[in-house]
Formats: sequence, C-alpha cells, structure tokens
Amino acid sequence: MLRPTLVSLVLLSCASAAELPVRQVVLYKHGVGYFERSGTLAAGESARLDFKATDMNDVLKSLTIEEKGGGKVTGVRYDSSLPLEKKLAEFPIGVGAGASLPQILDQAKGARVQLRFGAETVAGALVSARLVPGSDKQSEKQEVTLLVDSGEIRTFDLAAANSVRLSDPELQLKLKDYLGVLSGARTAGKRSLYIDSTDRGARQIAASYMIPMPAWKSSYRLIFAAEPEPTLEGWAIVDNTTGDDWVNVRLAVVSGRPISFVTKLYEPKYVERPEAELAEDRAAQPVVYEGAALMTAAAPAPPPPAKAAPRRMVMGGTMAAVVAREDMQSTAAVETQARELGELFEYRFSNPVTVKKNESAMLPFLQQKIPARKLLIYSRGGSQHPMNAAELSNGTGKTLDGGPITVFDSNAYGGEALMETLKAGDKRLISYGVDLGATVTTKYDTKSAVTREVHLNRGILTARTAREETVTYTVRNVDQKAKTLVVEHPARTGFTLLAPKPVETTANHYRFEVKLPAAGSATLAVSEEYVYDQTTAVVSLTPDIILTYVQNKALSDAARKQLERIAAAKREVAAADQRIRDAESEVSEIARDQQRLRENIGSLNQVAGQQEQVQRYAKQLAGQEARLAALRDQQGEARKRKTSLEAELNKLIETLSF
Repeated sequence: MLRPTLVSLVLLSCASAAELPVRQVVLYKHGVGYFERSGTLAAGESARLDFKATDMNDVLKSLTIEEKGGGKVTGVRYDSSLPLEKKLAEFPIGVGAGASLPQILDQAKGARVQLRFGAETVAGALVSARLVPGSDKQSEKQEVTLLVDSGEIRTFDLAAANSVRLSDPELQLKLKDYLGVLSGARTAGKRSLYIDSTDRGARQIAASYMIPMPAWKSSYRLIFAAEPEPTLEGWAIVDNTTGDDWVNVRLAVVSGRPISFVTKLYEPKYVERPEAELAEDRAAQPVVYEGAALMTAAAPAPPPPAKAAPRRMVMGGTMAAVVAREDMQSTAAVETQARELGELFEYRFSNPVTVKKNESAMLPFLQQKIPARKLLIYSRGGSQHPMNAAELSNGTGKTLDGGPITVFDSNAYGGEALMETLKAGDKRLISYGVDLGATVTTKYDTKSAVTREVHLNRGILTARTAREETVTYTVRNVDQKAKTLVVEHPARTGFTLLAPKPVETTANHYRFEVKLPAAGSATLAVSEEYVYDQTTAVVSLTPDIILTYVQNKALSDAARKQLERIAAAKREVAAADQRIRDAESEVSEIARDQQRLRENIGSLNQVAGQQEQVQRYAKQLAGQEARLAALRDQQGEARKRKTSLEAELNKLIETLSF
C-alpha cells in the first residue's frame, strides 16, 4: 500500500491567473523604462504580472490599467513584503523541514478527517497522529487516532490508507495557501501582482508601468568619404534585464533626463502612535483639524508613434582596430520615427523588436549626411601638438544623444571622440586624434599698468588701473597641405578681450581660427586687459604721491585742481610739522649743551682761580634759557598752526568729490 503524499491533501480548485505579454517598451536615459503589457483574459480569469522585488516601489507608483469589454477593475493584489517566517506564522498548520505526515496532521487536532482504505471510507475528528518507533527506522509505524462518528476512538495505520482528506474546506484552503507561500519562497527575488475584475466574460486588458532599467546607450560612426558631407550613423544599445522575453515589441528610446525618484510604497509603513487615555474628570477642549489636500498622479503613457517614411539598409561587415575597405558605411536597416516630446526626444523603431531575457541588442536609429568640416584644435595647457578634430553641425532635424563617436577617414580608422547631447540646429567640436604634423608654442608679454580713472569721494581715493597682457601663439605646419586651426584661449575672470575678435565664444573659452599654409607657419596674438580698483585714504597720501595722480592724463581739469588744493594743504601741514620738529631738535640740542655747561661749572667751582671762566659759562646758560623760552613759544605757535591746517585739510577732503 502506498503512503499518501502531501499533495494529495490539497484540492487544486482555484481560478487560474494569466500572464500578459510585453507589447511596448520605452527606455530612458535616467534609469527607468516604460512597459505596456496586454492580452485577452478568459471568463473569471485574473491577470498576473511578475516583477523583481526591487521593482515594486516603481510599479506601485506608476501602474495604470485599462480594461475593454465592459468590466471594471475591482482591485490589484500583490505578494506581501513580509519575511517568510512572519507569513508562515499566520497559518494554523505548518510544514517544517523533514516533517512527516503524522507530524503535520497532529497540528490539526479536532478537525474532521476522511481516510480511504480501498473501498472503505472512515471519517471522524482527529484526536492525534504520531510515529510509533519500532526496532529500526523501517519498522516505525504511522498511526492516527480518530473519534469516529459512532463515538468510538479508533487508531488506524496511515501507511494502509490510500488517501487522507481534510473535510474542513477553510482548513484545506489555508494549507493550500501555506504551500503556495512556500512555493513562492523559492523565487525570493520575484513578486507577483494580480489584477481582478468584475467581468465574468472574456475581455481585453492592458497594464502599463515604470520600472528601473539600465539606461540605453548610443554610439556613433562618423565616416568621411569622397562626398562633401560625411555620414553619421547612430546605434542604440539596449539591455533586457527584466527576466521576460521581449518578442515583437514596439521599442522606443528617449533622449533626455526627466526627474525620477524612488518612493517606498511596497514595504509596510508603521506609524508610531501616542498613548491616550480617557480623561473622565477633565473638561473637553476644542480640536482644530487641518485640511487635507487631495493629490492625484497619472502614470505616464507614451504617445502613439508618429508616421515617417522609412529608410532601409542591411548590417554587414567587421571592424578592427585599423581597417581599410572600399566603403565604411554600414548597410543596416534604419526604420525609426523621431520626434520631440517636450524637452525630450524619442526614437521609435518602426518594426517590432525581439530581445530575449538577459540579452542585449544594438539597433540602428540614424544614418544621415551631416554638415561637418575637419579642423585642428589647440587648447592651452596640453600637448604642443594640436588635436585632429571635426566641427559637427546637427542638420539632421533630430536630437543626437550623447555618446562615443568612432571616426573613419579615407576608408580607415581615424580615432575616437566623445560627444555631448546635440540638439537640432546646434553644433559641436569633437577631437579624435593628435596631429603630429603641427606644433604650437606660446609667448607671454605684460605691459606696465596704466591708471585709467581716478575718483575721490568722502576722503577715499579710488584709482582704476588697467594691465594689458598678450599671448602670442606661433604655429608651425610641416605637412604639405593647408590646415585650419582653432585655438581655444581661456576666458579668464576679470579680463576683457581687446583683440582679435573670436569666431565664437563658449562659457570658458574664446575660439580663434588660424589658417595654416602648407609647410608654413602662422601667428596669433591675443591681447587682454585686466582692470582693477585700488582705494586709498587721502589723509595717508603724501603730496608727492598726490602729484603723480595730478599728472595723469585721464584726470579732468576740475579733478586736477581739487587734488592740487589737497596737495598744497598737505604741504602746509607738512611745513608746520617740520617747524615743530626743528624746534624740538634745537631744544634737545640746547638741553644737552646746558647739561655739559652745568657739569663744567660744577668742576670749576672746585678749583681756585676759575671764577672768570665760571662767569662766562653762566652767561652762556642765561642766553640759552632765553633761546629755550623763544623756542617753546615757536613750538606752541607751530602746533596751533598745524592743528588749524589739519582741520582745514580734513574739511577740504570731506567736501571734495569727483
């Protein structure tokens, strides 16, 4: 007799859920993708969408559903984000690792069970189930004890039963759900979302959403050939990391970076609540409730594809590091419709695209002639050799997404460049190699600073000074063909360009064009001026320094006269100060001489017969005292004069302005 299996305990009577295939994919540059799924559902059937667990926040933020056929969507169900242990803890019956059938049944004590032994069926309430050990593992018995309908308590051998059935439908359903949770745990990184409807007939349903996706990448080939204009080829590189095959989907790639962010909607959010108790003895207080703002957000849906005349080519050929063949242009089928989407730009592939899961694809989205000319570019601070370059003018009428460019010249590999996103009608310089046939040297020259303007206001003298600097670029071309060189000269803060006039100006550079003759040289002299202000308090300036400003040709006659008045007043103050210093010097000298005379008189008084000499010294002291009195009077007069002159000077300085 075969033992009953665990699957035989469950009735698989639930309604099926259909998967909706991917119909449309739109990939963006900022790490998200738009997906649209649609399909036909049978009567009573729900739709199921499978996602990575990490994608659920974006799905719940952007999901939109449309149902055709009269039905209404009644809700969306999805797998909980609770840990497996917490999910299983909610069920009354558990199936542990290595659990036997008696161990499982013993958890349902009291539930009604039906046992089938051949043609006989036994039913009753479950009392217990257990393993009865024998002499070895092979001889252990599985027993179940039931309270049968006759009232007897009987023990049965589970190994002899053909099947075991839980009679309680609710308990049976819970066990089935438990097994479903275990089954889903095998794909821990996957989450299922179910769409339910009120319609019981067949109907069409479409669901669209945004999920994180690798940004699509663009790469270009710029092919210079015999034609006047080179050909620019654009290829879109897309990666299918969704886990689903994209079979004959409508694919579009969008250039631009709209704002996108992640909001945690999938994980349950718990809010800590304050504790509150009923205050029966307190008077009720009024409560002011804040108003609520209703916010709705519509998930983005891509517009229908625009119609455009397709172009066809077939991809072929191989590429090596250095190649040379008759025609470098790819023969690939380019069938895209391009259009502006506000600030974004979309390339929509006309033919359905198939990309298997975990695969990538390289799809041509552009092949057009583009206005371009070959140049050399030199930027200060780099090599002495300029760079081989091209000036691209976007005359395609489309936005060219940024990416690498491989350049082919004369059917051979020429180098590689990087290009930022280029809007229609704009132009850009790209460099793809070093030109060893030309060298650039620089020479710097600075002229003496020249005062351009002088202003005086409230005692502050402001002198505006200009310093001219010139950088001379000398270019030598050893090749036997003429070239055009673009010199990028840095636009420095505070400097004004004097000459020559640039062909164009960027945010950080001036660009000048230099025509290089074959096997010859050329020069470019770039002159700039730096203007700066110097402020000085007039009271701190000497008359001689003020006279240097007076002699400046940029000064007006009125301003010159005002500065001359200030210089004259300062000279008078300086003269008064000099008189004070002269008097002080003479006083100091007399004081030293008087000290010497007094010492001599003291010495002579000790010697007899020196009275006549003592009298002569005393007479000199008396004359010096008279001179000291006169000098002190002069000092007083000079200090008064200086104070008066300084007051007049300060008043003059404060009132003069130009």
